[in-house]
Amino acid sequence: MAEAKKTAKSVKAKAESKGTKKEIKEAEVVAEAAPLIETTEDVKPEPKTTAKAGKRSAKAVAEAEEKEAKQERKASKAEAPKEDAKKPAKNATRSKLERSGKKFREAAKLIEADKIYTLAEALDLATKTSPVKFDGTVELHINLGVDPRQADQNVRGTVSLPEGTGKSVRVAVITEADDDKKATTAGADLVGAEKILGALDKEQIEFDILIATPNQMAKLAKYARLLGPKGLMPNPKSGTVTADVAKAVKEAKAGRVEYRVDSAGIVHLGIGKVSFGAAKLTTNANAVIDAIKTAKPASLKGTYIKNAHITTTMGPSIKTQI
Repeated sequence: MAEAKKTAKSVKAKAESKGTKKEIKEAEVVAEAAPLIETTEDVKPEPKTTAKAGKRSAKAVAEAEEKEAKQERKASKAEAPKEDAKKPAKNATRSKLERSGKKFREAAKLIEADKIYTLAEALDLATKTSPVKFDGTVELHINLGVDPRQADQNVRGTVSLPEGTGKSVRVAVITEADDDKKATTAGADLVGAEKILGALDKEQIEFDILIATPNQMAKLAKYARLLGPKGLMPNPKSGTVTADVAKAVKEAKAGRVEYRVDSAGIVHLGIGKVSFGAAKLTTNANAVIDAIKTAKPASLKGTYIKNAHITTTMGPSIKTQI
């Protein structure tokens, strides 16, 4: 303020000495503005005083401000619209249908969840609900009331599908040299014991079904760990160990498949392609069902066939009655 007044006095003194009215008026304006200039210059924000320790320390003040901000955030969340509460939480468990793709969900809309379809209806519906672009496989899953841990309840066998499987099967035959020609004539893709065993030594498997005569099984014993887990080890129950290799090859090519109950007591088996249509698929399904019913263990007490489902490759499941 002192400097402002001093400046105003000097301006006024010069104006009076010169004697011009204009300059005297300007000097008076400067003098009137001096107090305002002082207030704007002298008013300064008071510095926050902090202590070394206690509630007024810098750390305590920062914590208090953070606590206040946290409470404000909580209050703002509580005042949020109720519509946000209706939205599912990020970590909420979604059903299998919700996690599935768009095509799967569209196909599932055609199936009534609580309805048990007849076999013909289920197979017809399966051909309409296949969500894949390629020719998918139609699968039959039958839950049996057996205990696979019991040797006499380990349901297993083979069945020839009247309409075929829709797959090209590569058949290999290990037999004596004299029977190689018979196997080739019957349609075998790979013959010759030395050739096949040489490939197995290199762990090369170039076939889908392996057929052997009983006298050749000793040669395959050392490959049990390679073939067993893949289900390719010849077995009399599956019809792949036989003296009549020509007949076995023809059946394998025509559509003979092997079924076997898993550890949960369920038989899973492909019965054809979607392109077969409902009529052909029904024929194959009936052949499989008849074979499984015939294989019912004599020691089993209670319900043998609990339930059955039809499905396609990557498609929804359809409950059916057989």
